[in-house]
Amino acid sequence: MKRRDFFKKGTKAAVAAGVVPMIFTSCANTKDIIYDKPNDKWYHLGTGKTGMPNRKPVVTYDVAVIGGGAAGICAAVASARNGSKTVLVQDRPVLGGNASSEIRVHLNGVNDIKGKAERETGIIEEILLHNRFENEQESYPVFDYVLYDFVVREPNLDLMLNTQAVEAVMEGDVIKSALCWQATTEKMFTINASIFIDCSGDGLLAATAGAIYRTGREGKTEFNETFAPDQPDGWQMGATLLMSSKDMGRPMKYSPPSYAIKYTHEGAHPRRHFKWFKDGIWWIEVGSNDDIIADAEVNRHKLMGYLHGVWDYIKNSGNFPEAENLALDWVGSLPGRRESRRFIGDYIVSERDMTEHKHFEDCIAFGGWSLDEHNPGGIENISEPPSYFHYHFKEVYQFPFRSLYSKNIANLMFAGRNVSQTHIALSSSRIMATCALQGQAVGTAATICNKRNVLPRQVAQKHINELQEQLMRDDAFIPKRPARDPKDLARKASLLFASSTSSGDVNNLINGMSRDIDGTINHWKSNGLPAEIQLEWETPILLAAIELKCDTNLARNIMMRKDSRNDELFGNSVPKEMLKTLSFEARINGKWQKLGNIEENRTRLITLKFDAIKVTAVRVKMAATYGAKNVKLFEVRCYA
Repeated sequence: MKRRDFFKKGTKAAVAAGVVPMIFTSCANTKDIIYDKPNDKWYHLGTGKTGMPNRKPVVTYDVAVIGGGAAGICAAVASARNGSKTVLVQDRPVLGGNASSEIRVHLNGVNDIKGKAERETGIIEEILLHNRFENEQESYPVFDYVLYDFVVREPNLDLMLNTQAVEAVMEGDVIKSALCWQATTEKMFTINASIFIDCSGDGLLAATAGAIYRTGREGKTEFNETFAPDQPDGWQMGATLLMSSKDMGRPMKYSPPSYAIKYTHEGAHPRRHFKWFKDGIWWIEVGSNDDIIADAEVNRHKLMGYLHGVWDYIKNSGNFPEAENLALDWVGSLPGRRESRRFIGDYIVSERDMTEHKHFEDCIAFGGWSLDEHNPGGIENISEPPSYFHYHFKEVYQFPFRSLYSKNIANLMFAGRNVSQTHIALSSSRIMATCALQGQAVGTAATICNKRNVLPRQVAQKHINELQEQLMRDDAFIPKRPARDPKDLARKASLLFASSTSSGDVNNLINGMSRDIDGTINHWKSNGLPAEIQLEWETPILLAAIELKCDTNLARNIMMRKDSRNDELFGNSVPKEMLKTLSFEARINGKWQKLGNIEENRTRLITLKFDAIKVTAVRVKMAATYGAKNVKLFEVRCYA
């Protein structure tokens, strides 16, 4: 019997994952201990009634997103904003995945291309800007709540925390429902949806649906990869457990716990250094050449032992006098995983696609973190370097949509480290900001599926231009692909001019490129403030929205960092270049009328919507930035 036919034939598989209880069924007994609880003697003193309330809710959505890391958040928000009723299912009590307070990994992206690549925009940048406004103290636990606020404020999006999708209910090659266990409420939700997006990393839902996937490393010959091993094997990049310490201003003692694994650094490779050890050591890592998911709890215990063994070495070996006043103030208990399942789509991205900068007609995202092959044995192989190589890119590479949906499950997409790619390709694209771009792409594609009544493969074949145009309208960047939305009325303006210009050209605002890239200027910058731009049409147009893309200094990274860096590469405040205060006017029947104003803008993409009116001109008056003397814009759009 095929795996995807299990539920059609009335049989449930046993599932054990994290805090999810076992579900037992057999041919002789169709009841299960979770649903029916025949021995539960609950007596409600308030009502005098006995018997359990309904713990088997059934809910229906247009789109169900599984996994609340960077990819899942961006997928769910994109889906909801573009019109699909969406649910985001997260198996932890907080959002953020590896970037959450539970793990605390920096949310990196193309910032590894130093001095050339401009960072990611779209929803992931909006999240990071939101954090700069709401979390000036740069607290990881507060960052959890910033993410929570960012999700729950979306009116078309529901959030389920502490909930894991444990089983797919199939109808042929289509996922009909996801069974989701919510540990805090003892509920087994049945979530019905037209489109499912698995951004959970490990991909349990996709696996139970029967989606084809692979694990381990491809050999050199399969994809002609320079950095792959000679022969394929089962090794998967390891998980890391992090910690942080605090200077207490006086000598602090440390005694390792009973489970600590003694560490001496004897025979360790020179590249296993202790630089920045105060905020954690990434090479306290354990990989697997077998089932890295099944081994997760064994590896977690090992990692806790290795972490305390290394800290004991730092504190008590005498080799680190600078650690005398340091004490652990946070130790992770949830390892950050880098790799497990990789689901197969219509295209498998490989090393050469990245290093040779292959152009994809269905490009929907980009990356640029170095190819970074970790030591398979991790800390258990200390004589070898922790990372074998870094292949540094000089420009960003493209990522295709065909690698973000399942080859054999018709209504399943994915984003994150579990997408269709080789092990070597994953060594770069696993970085969270890159995963976030993939998430926004599949969330947007899901709404096209529902709008057009098609499946993801049909989006790739027939509606890819629509997907790309919507992504760029929503401030995602697609390399080598200018926007050319036929609905954008700004492109049809007979005249566009500005009150002043210090660099660029006001006509750049309608050239389809919303950033300076590859040495080409695509902006207009004022000469002082206040400043304004104006668009004219020869005949009246029906107008209902004006959209701008302003400057947030994409050359400077604004991610959460443990070390709170504030220099030319990293910023820990609101970008001073961002437009803060502006107003909008339209010429209606020959007279200028005010459309609206924004006093404290907080995003790069600025949108003003209003009741549709006929206009012959609009102007945008810009009064202030968050500190810069001039205002810079990259795009203006107008829509009916």
